Amino acid sequence: MTVTWEECGWEGLAPRVGRCRLPGWDCTVGLVAGDGAALMIDAGSSLREGVRLRGQARELLDSSRVTHLALTHSHFDHVFGASAFAGVEVFGAVGLDGVLTAERDGLRADAVRHGLPVEDAAEAADLLVRPRHQVSGEWTLDLGGGLQVLLANVGPGHTPHDLVVLVPGSSAAPEIVFCGDLVEESGEPQAGPDAVPSHWPAALDRLLELGGEDALYVPGHGAVVDAAFVRAQRDALAHRFGVSG
Repeated sequence: MTVTWEECGWEGLAPRVGRCRLPGWDCTVGLVAGDGAALMIDAGSSLREGVRLRGQARELLDSSRVTHLALTHSHFDHVFGASAFAGVEVFGAVGLDGVLTAERDGLRADAVRHGLPVEDAAEAADLLVRPRHQVSGEWTLDLGGGLQVLLANVGPGHTPHDLVVLVPGSSAAPEIVFCGDLVEESGEPQAGPDAVPSHWPAALDRLLELGGEDALYVPGHGAVVDAAFVRAQRDALAHRFGVSG
């Protein structure tokens, strides 16, 4: 790393893995650095925020640069900064591209309703980036230096198109799972009109199966949690929405 995670206002989770909790909506973005390539996980809530994140990534990375961007779901606070990452390979769950096309005006309105300035919301919506690569099951990305990460379509749940990212563990660090808003720590999980509550507990079962008991789970909002927290949230969601099993 050119500078430390902490010097850029990020939280280091492993030698090559960090995350940043963004102001405003406490949205998490992640960065996984390989050898000559790097993956950004989500892109912030505006073009301005995306530009800042890409600049911080340049400071953090040595010989690498951001070459891949994974969008965990369609909500504005996770995707509106994506246009700042021109030239990178963008990934999302199957169907996400259609949402970002058909619901562009709705995303802009939702951003304004939540407090994003009208001009920023309009700019981000106009420049909205759709994923080039659609993940239907699992997709392995080779970032070089022996580092491979797994993109997994585990939804529907929080939205119809939820993608998670798994970074393998090592003797020096546990496996790390970026959960998107399938898991939230700083507040109760948000179930908007696009949520699929009947499938959400199953999505978390799949996430736990992939990550295992010893992984670090990075929620879309809030502090890093463990498998016990995810399991408790899974059970709470099942109770909340009357889902058996």
